[in-house]
Amino acid sequence: MKQGIHPENYRLVAFKDMSNEDVFITKSTVETKETITHEGVEYPVFKMEISRTSHPFYTGKSKLIDTAGRIDKFKTKYAKHGK
Repeated sequence: MKQGIHPENYRLVAFKDMSNEDVFITKSTVETKETITHEGVEYPVFKMEISRTSHPFYTGKSKLIDTAGRIDKFKTKYAKHGK
C-alpha cells in the first residue's frame, strides 16, 4: 500500500436502513452528526434508504412503482372524454 493516501479516521459506524429499520455495524470514515444505541453501545449512525436487507435483488421480492405509466394510462383513458 502507498503511504499517506489512506484515511486514518476509521471507526465503527451503525448503518440504519430506513425502509425496514435494520441496523448493521461496520468500520467507516463517513461523517455523521447523529448517534444510535445498538445492543447497549452508542455508535455514530448513517441513515440509508435501501440496503442489502431491503433491496429487491437480495430479497427476491420486487416492488414495482410505475408512476409514469399510471399517468399515461390515466391520460389515455380520459382523453376521449375531454373532447
